[in-house]
Amino acid sequence: MINLTINGKKISADENLTILEAAKNNGINIPHLCYLEGIHEFGSCRICVVEVEGAKTLQASCITKITEGMVIHTNSSRVRKARKVLYELLLSDHSKDCLSCKRNQSCELQELGRTLGIEETRFNGARSACILDSSVSITRDMSKCILCRRCVTACNEIQGVGILNAQNRGFNTIIGPAMDLPIGTVNCAYCGQCTVVCPVGALKETDSIQEVWNAINDKNKRVVVQVAPAVRIAIGEEFGYECGERVTGKLAASLRELGFDDVFDTNFAADLTIIEEGTELLTRVKNALTGNRAVLPMITSCSPGWIKYIEHTFPDEIDHLSTCKSPHTMLGALVKSYYAKKINVDPKDIYVVSVMPCTAKKTEIRRAEMKNDGNANVDAVLTTRELASMIREAGINFRDLEDCEFDNPLGMSSGAADIFGITGGVMEAALRTVYEIVTGRELPFDGLHV
Repeated sequence: MINLTINGKKISADENLTILEAAKNNGINIPHLCYLEGIHEFGSCRICVVEVEGAKTLQASCITKITEGMVIHTNSSRVRKARKVLYELLLSDHSKDCLSCKRNQSCELQELGRTLGIEETRFNGARSACILDSSVSITRDMSKCILCRRCVTACNEIQGVGILNAQNRGFNTIIGPAMDLPIGTVNCAYCGQCTVVCPVGALKETDSIQEVWNAINDKNKRVVVQVAPAVRIAIGEEFGYECGERVTGKLAASLRELGFDDVFDTNFAADLTIIEEGTELLTRVKNALTGNRAVLPMITSCSPGWIKYIEHTFPDEIDHLSTCKSPHTMLGALVKSYYAKKINVDPKDIYVVSVMPCTAKKTEIRRAEMKNDGNANVDAVLTTRELASMIREAGINFRDLEDCEFDNPLGMSSGAADIFGITGGVMEAALRTVYEIVTGRELPFDGLHV
């Protein structure tokens, strides 16, 4: 253990910790911006600087390791002045359209300004290149980029895709694909993790809200919405619920209030996916055992981001993927075939909206394979954040809504569908199905070791 003093408080901390971590563990908050715990420790913004006695300059606390006897001041006059100047310099090269920005009131840069007590911006000058680059899934607005490089770490070190990097040097530095290529032309998987870690509005999902409003307001369209299982929990965070709290009933009610004609559950198609994938796996195994051609192991095809990653990075392994569509496109195809026939509506007059936690779904629905009889299986994809924006725009008080159910029959599901969202859930559901098809019995879990 290392003994040190922070703001006059003597503490002991593990020798592997940084100043920022040691301070946090002892109830001392050091303002920061580019730092992301466990993911990104780069020190580029310098907002987290502290004064260390004996050091010539202020130290970036997110990357400076603690040492024995270190005496640290996190809130001295010198530190506060430096942070304010650093913040104002960031603002001098930042778009100030906060009122119309999607991240307004959920922006880390905005919140940091409140924390630091910023009331004016004294610096004006040349601006970096203001590039606006949109793909079907993700939009880059470089007028708002603060060069924190969180997205670079997420793309390269976490996701292993590597299409975002710092291009050029100095004042001309921008974060983006090599050779200034548009994001829609490179091997981006559209996983959206860059949009999750971005502290400002520089990276965001490409907006589909107006398309959906137009469909809802079109009297000639029957607008059907389906919801992924993750959304019934994630949407609650947008309205002040605890992280992980399920708000399924209020979610279904809010969708009806928005004007959707039918409210279905993607879990219905998750069950269909399991039946299809389980049967396909069984067929492949049978072919392998009887000497026929079979590509094993078989890998699920539920995630469009995963599919795109395989296509770009491991094209020789594509045959290992299941031939099944993802659950939401499968349900879209059902709505425009089985359900359209049941309610006697022309499939061309049905508009299917999927509410998904994944930005890659936006690109998936544009693929040529995701059509039947010339009709797109799904017409628009909204993220959880986009749905929350629509609910607020419509003046709906989410917390006061009375719970209601999804519509049947395409709102029903089993426990197999419910475990899709957890690690190993799809495989477990497929194995359960295969076991039951082969033996005619449910998989016995007591004493089972997998």
